Amino acid sequence: MKKLSKLNQRRLNNFKNNKRGYYSFWIFSFLFIISLFANFIANEKPLLVKYNSNFYYPIFSFYSETTFGGDFETEADYKDPYVKKLIGENGWMIMPIIPYSYNTIIRDLSAPAPSPPSNKNWLGTDDQARDVLSRLIYGFRISILFGFTLTFFSMIIGVSAGAIQGYFGGKTDLFFQRFMEVWSAIPTLYVLIILASVIQPNFWWLLIILLLFSWMGYVGVVRAEFLRARNFDYIRAARALGVSNTRIMIRHMLPNATIATVTFLPFSLSASVTALSGLDFLGFGLPPGSASLGEMVNQGRNNLQAPWLGITSFLTLGIMLGLLVFVGEAIRDSLDPRKTFS
Repeated sequence: MKKLSKLNQRRLNNFKNNKRGYYSFWIFSFLFIISLFANFIANEKPLLVKYNSNFYYPIFSFYSETTFGGDFETEADYKDPYVKKLIGENGWMIMPIIPYSYNTIIRDLSAPAPSPPSNKNWLGTDDQARDVLSRLIYGFRISILFGFTLTFFSMIIGVSAGAIQGYFGGKTDLFFQRFMEVWSAIPTLYVLIILASVIQPNFWWLLIILLLFSWMGYVGVVRAEFLRARNFDYIRAARALGVSNTRIMIRHMLPNATIATVTFLPFSLSASVTALSGLDFLGFGLPPGSASLGEMVNQGRNNLQAPWLGITSFLTLGIMLGLLVFVGEAIRDSLDPRKTFS
């Protein structure tokens, strides 16, 4: 394995010395990795079915009821006592730890929905008789994946725009700055409200709409670094030697802007998650029925008699955003040249 340079080793030590951020990074990574396997943790379909010496994988494939000796060509309902009996007579099945998906309607509740936490539903159910814990796991996953995707593409566009402005300067910089002033004045929420009346928002539509505005947060720091470095002697020497503008920007100037950009990433990620949750709370986010932390917050507001809904969504968002902020602080410290931990 290649040994880290002294500079990168110092940065890694600085990151580890920020105990709050270091442990937050591992806790967040653990929770995110767990959520990636949500389909195997919380699902109404079995992980594995053995029937008549054959193995079936309902999570990945469609199997009709007739496959297990039933009467209908529709997909088998593995929670139906009749289907359970058919499989049990000639085999067995392994269910996930939580036998409910995020959209499973539970019809055998011991109390009217929203029902309180119990042995069957560890965090209770919402007002549509859906398991809160399974929706929490799926909602956490989609929020983080949305945040990562939005942050990545925002960074690509914002860094590119800031680099072009700072490197070329002059009229190019002036035009871009005036364009950004006009573009940033467009109210994002109003655009979403108008589009929601025309189309049904989904993951990709929301991503594209928010991406139209979120990239501007990266432009300022990158532009400043490129404006500062464009007149350095080694940049002038590279131009004099005939090195292309693209190569100079990527090879010689972009590393100077990387530190400011990387420091900004965790805070941008938390802002992306908050934006999605806010839109879901207002009803302009993911389609109805989707696993959404914002929709869970709305459920808590509408069902004050069921405090487990509000407490669960509040703690989830609070812990998730807190972990991201702590990680961001640790990254900022690790890249700070004034930190000299050994």
